[in-house]
Amino acid sequence: MSSGSGNSLFQFTGEDYEGSFKADLLEQYKLYVQSAENVSARRVQSSRYLLTLNAALIALYGFQSAGFGQSYWALVVPIVGIAVSLLWYLIIESHANLNKVKFDIIHEFEQHLPAAMYRYEWRLAEEGRGKSYRAVTAIEKWIPIPFAILHVVLGIFIVLSLIGILA
Repeated sequence: MSSGSGNSLFQFTGEDYEGSFKADLLEQYKLYVQSAENVSARRVQSSRYLLTLNAALIALYGFQSAGFGQSYWALVVPIVGIAVSLLWYLIIESHANLNKVKFDIIHEFEQHLPAAMYRYEWRLAEEGRGKSYRAVTAIEKWIPIPFAILHVVLGIFIVLSLIGILA
């Protein structure tokens, strides 16, 4: 018999469950913690890729302007760079939001375990808003912004060069 609706984390109570409720609960908890760690690993991989892509675009701009002079095609580089920077910011934010949901679920899991280590750690870390700890994604979201600004400046430089203001 189910103990909760579709909105509840737990479908069964220990009495209603046909198996080793505590052992299965602990195993599900371990798997779910691992899935939260995987989200963080994917965020790092995405950031590495997008950092490399941004650096390549800036290098491409330098190569293009040094070797071929300015043309309207040169505007593609900063436009793509701005789009990549925006995408990078949104990906970081998406991963942060997903991890927040995952850790809310982990905290709910911990209500049924002997210790609530993640909830306790988060409380001691002042929920990422304190002096002792600041959430990595809160800091990491700032990284794409200078790249976007650099791409805007490069775009302005290209336009000014094309219309003859910069010689």
